[in-house]
This record gives sequence, C-alpha cells and structure tokens, in this order.
Amino acid sequence: MDAERYLTLRAGYEAVSEVVDRKSRFIAQLVHVESEAAASEHIAAVRARHFDARHNVPAWILADGRERASDDGEPQRTSGMPTLEVLRGAELRDVCCVTTRYFGGTLLGPGGLVRAYTAAAQAAIDEARAAGAIVEMTMVTPVEVRVPYAAFEQVRHMAEVAGAKVADAVYAEDVTLELAFHAGEEGPFLAALTERFAGKQDARAGAPHFAEF
Repeated sequence: MDAERYLTLRAGYEAVSEVVDRKSRFIAQLVHVESEAAASEHIAAVRARHFDARHNVPAWILADGRERASDDGEPQRTSGMPTLEVLRGAELRDVCCVTTRYFGGTLLGPGGLVRAYTAAAQAAIDEARAAGAIVEMTMVTPVEVRVPYAAFEQVRHMAEVAGAKVADAVYAEDVTLELAFHAGEEGPFLAALTERFAGKQDARAGAPHFAEF
C-alpha cells in the first residue's frame, strides 16, 4: 500500500471473531483507531470486558507508521507480533486488534500459539471484509467553488469530468460546491475553471488529507 492510500476498518465498527484450539478460546476484537490514545482505550475496554481471561494481547498500527504489539504474558513473539504481522499483511492502518485468550487447560507450544493468534486476527479481518467494513482511505484535496446559479450545472459537469467527487452543494445567493479530488488532480480542473470564467470564479483548494473517496 503506497503513501497515498491505505486500508482501514470503518469507524464505529468492531469486527469480532473466535478461534478454538484444544479448548483454548482466542477472541479477536478489531476496531478503527486514529491515535495511540484511542488504541489504549480499546485495549482497556477489552481488558475490562474480559477481566477473567488469561491474556488480552494487543497490536495496533497507525497511518503514520507507528505500531506496537505486546504478548501480555504469553511466550515472547508468539502472540502480539504474529497479530501485528496479520495487520501488516492485510495492508491495514489505523486499526487496533486485541485478542483475548481463555486457557483451555492444554499447552499449545510456541508454534501452536502463533497459529492460533494469527488465525484469530485473520478471521476478524475476514469478518470485517465480508461485512463491507474494510474501506480504502485516499489522500484527497478539498476544493470549494462558488458560482452563480447559471453556471452551476456547467461547473459541476467540469468537476465530474475531472474526476472530482461532489461532497456537497450549498444554495444561497450563489451556489457553493464542495468538491474532493485525488491529491494532485485538482490542478487541471482549477486551470480549466480559470480559463473558462476568465478568473472571475471564486475557487480555493484546501490542505490535502486522508479520507474515504
């Protein structure tokens, strides 16, 4: 996934999936987060929810590249890092997965733990994908254009041909179109607008940011 795009879980959705191995239950709980503080809140919520579990193993990765994982008492590199590898492999960012383990009485060994934690995280991602909750975030540039009513349809057509997404239209004395472009694609539209209206249009581009396009 390049620096202009990444996948994430839709905000407000929690993907939960359970894997059972020799009576040990592994419950993966995956949510969207946008900061280390939000990840910590999810980890605390899961630990409160499953206060009687043997382990609550967290792993998170943010859009800015920061990431962290903990084995939470499991043998080193058998749980947190395998979970993080699943998130990386799915090209997800701004997500936090906490996998709760209820011990079933049988030791699984390092290899068994890696397989179980990996399977639980992957199952949560598969559940989210099946529910349509995995979305692509793209670097976009917002553009606001204020035009007279007589030019509204023409400008909207120009924007759509240029690849813009019309986010909103505000009708007042004039019409204000709120557009979104893939970052870098707004230039030709603004140039065409200036040429068509001889610079008399009111158009301004905002700062690029990540958004669902």
